[in-house]
Amino acid sequence: MAPQTKIDRSFGALTPALSEWIIGAVDAMGFVKTTPVQHAAIPMFMKNSDVVVEAVTGSGKTLAFLIPIVERLLRLDAPIKKHHVGAIIISPTRELATQIYTVLSSLLRFHAPSAALLDPDDEDTDMEDADAPPKPTFPPGTLKVIPQLLLGGSVTPAQDLSRFLKSSTNVLIGTPGRLLELLSSPHVHCSQSSFDALVLDEADRLLDLGFKDDLQKILSRLPKQRRTGLFSASVSEAVDQLIRVGLRNPVRIAVKVKARAAPNGTTGEMGQIEDRRTPASLQMAYLVLPPSHKLPAIKKVLSSLQPQPQKSIMYLATCFSVDYFQHVLPEVFKGYTIVPLHGKHPDKVRRRNFTKFLDSVTPSILLTTDVAARGLDIPAVDLVLQLDAPSDPKTFIHRCGRAGRAGRKGLAITFIAPGREEDYIEFLRVRQTPVSPLTNPDIAITSEEAEAVSNKIRKVIKSDRAHFDKAQRGFVSWVRAYSKHTASSIFRVADLDWKELGNAWGLLKLPSMPELKKWEGDRSLGVEMDFSTYAYKDKAREQQRQTEQQEYETNKAEGKKRYVTENKKESAWTQQKDQRATKELRREKKAAKREHERVNALTEDERKEEDRLNGMIEEMRKKVAEKEAQDAADEFAGFSD
Repeated sequence: MAPQTKIDRSFGALTPALSEWIIGAVDAMGFVKTTPVQHAAIPMFMKNSDVVVEAVTGSGKTLAFLIPIVERLLRLDAPIKKHHVGAIIISPTRELATQIYTVLSSLLRFHAPSAALLDPDDEDTDMEDADAPPKPTFPPGTLKVIPQLLLGGSVTPAQDLSRFLKSSTNVLIGTPGRLLELLSSPHVHCSQSSFDALVLDEADRLLDLGFKDDLQKILSRLPKQRRTGLFSASVSEAVDQLIRVGLRNPVRIAVKVKARAAPNGTTGEMGQIEDRRTPASLQMAYLVLPPSHKLPAIKKVLSSLQPQPQKSIMYLATCFSVDYFQHVLPEVFKGYTIVPLHGKHPDKVRRRNFTKFLDSVTPSILLTTDVAARGLDIPAVDLVLQLDAPSDPKTFIHRCGRAGRAGRKGLAITFIAPGREEDYIEFLRVRQTPVSPLTNPDIAITSEEAEAVSNKIRKVIKSDRAHFDKAQRGFVSWVRAYSKHTASSIFRVADLDWKELGNAWGLLKLPSMPELKKWEGDRSLGVEMDFSTYAYKDKAREQQRQTEQQEYETNKAEGKKRYVTENKKESAWTQQKDQRATKELRREKKAAKREHERVNALTEDERKEEDRLNGMIEEMRKKVAEKEAQDAADEFAGFSD
């Protein structure tokens, strides 16, 4: 048998050949060889081909589309016209868009003409240091790549447009909503002569219903003759929707990991070869444990792994769950910094917390939702913990893929409750995502250990009634997320053990919710608590609670019913009535404004005619009222006789 020819994986061996400065840049950035997806995708995307790239998470997809975009824009015959766009990269989340922009900026710093224009709107540019060397100048017509990040948040659309016009941006990177706002401006042009490429990163998520409308509007503003690239770890699940994006005979590139599967379906030495959607350096495992044993098990995992995990990510189902657990987990996982991150955080908070986790030099746990499940390249993540299985199974591999990136060893553990939820393991295996039982380290939790953790959590909750409120809200949101799980035949609310879950969350009592109407267990969970004296740490909030408590007790002593301002069904956790009242008030204001504008627009004759009609209507109303009053008086007189 003839020996196999060794493939040259260096960036310099790619065809078409890359520019010398790019080869030097990737080498300086620490990338000596191309990954399989880069080796396959870069040459095709540099040509006039649309590409659909499916590759395991952490395989280097970002450079696989950034390098071709940069190369093609710098090989044009003439610079892109002012206020014209050459390429657009769309990302589903702000964090991923920021990461792409950072990688592109790092690459462009090795290209002198482009590097001179990076960060053009720093606040201190008007106050330059006198000793600083002058910025280099380049002859007119020099080709440059000028990126702009579009995220929203504290930056207004007007500020985005101002920067675009001042800096002559030619590459846009951002989320669909803010990109659409900029492209809607008549000052932003995506003409056939200038626009070159569109990239959809994490394409399957972008093609979900939540992004569909914005995406279609963006596509309608782009020329049909363009190059389009779709990149994701699971793009195959969006193939039926690709026609909406307008790809023209795309080249399909699928880079997968081959893993041996043992006869029982777990990874082993013997058995058939099967495809995996995650890198071979990532170990995906599961633990079957009662809910109250999950946090003690995580505590034992963190203390048992050697070396100790420095960066871990724990995924929860909802934002309210994160808001609650960020307060109690520091007591459970002592020695670890807990960093919360979810989609309802303000933009500044999300950026600050994400940076805090990235820059942390002590053992840290990022407590998050699926907002951090896609595409983010967080260096040196050792451990991924899924306290809740994702409601969308497609997200499973993206969550796990935060660890084991770029060849680094990683461990991802999913926690499954005994019973019907164990079918989730087979469900994943069928979807080419096999997971195996966690055997090293060996984790066994006793009832005493689980009770000790529940008591620690309850001690934290009892210290501030605000924690109790967050616990109740978080638990209700978790139950509702569980009820909406895509694999509804596996994750059923009817099978939940409420007492076990209450202890797992450290609740002082189970909340009032429709799912518990037919449950006959002890809602106090055996916890003795005097809620009348249960106080908030915040003095103003506690003063308000005491005032309301006193009013209630006074009314009760006088035999009055407690005045309820809202219908309980409407106000429980959703505040639907408040929202409807606000909308109604807005409608009334708009109607009053329209009426005012209508009256002001009337001519003198039209006003006189309207006054005459209003007078007739008012006269008729008076007559009707007088007749009704007379009829009532006659009826009363007859009754008296």
